[in-house]
Amino acid sequence: MKIVYEGPVFSVESGILAEPGGVRARRDIVRHSSSVAILPVHADKRITLVTQYRCAFRQQIIELPAGRIDRGETPLQAAKRELREELGLGARRWERLQRILPSPGYSDEAVTIFRATELFESPGTPDPDERIKPITMPLSSAVKLMRLRRIQDAKTVVALLQEKKRRSKSPVPPR
Repeated sequence: MKIVYEGPVFSVESGILAEPGGVRARRDIVRHSSSVAILPVHADKRITLVTQYRCAFRQQIIELPAGRIDRGETPLQAAKRELREELGLGARRWERLQRILPSPGYSDEAVTIFRATELFESPGTPDPDERIKPITMPLSSAVKLMRLRRIQDAKTVVALLQEKKRRSKSPVPPR
């Protein structure tokens, strides 16, 4: 494999590989430092997602706050930084929900999804090239947006389905 492109976010390798079973094929692989995504859950059980313009799709996308893992960071350190940068929040409790491979056919990126609770204000410095708008809503509204195909981002769908399942298992408090 030979590096054919190297940029600030990812690189691309290309070449002929011998795969298991004797298959030889040309492959292009996107090498990425991997990323994190955070499902912030407020004390009143509402969640916060963000809208952000994604140039690959030429539209605003509704998704979890997320970002790249910087060199030397653990996934949890990156998640804490991203929550602060994108939403101005910190969290006292962190739970690792899932590690997903969003595009394993051509990319080695892994996304570690965290659930953040016991939130508090923690101002951070947003990246200058990001225009992110937070949206806080009940989980039921986010699930409805998913059903209407307004939320299609894989990491967000995974986190919302896991949160919905978690809450369906929780005992209902007496009235």
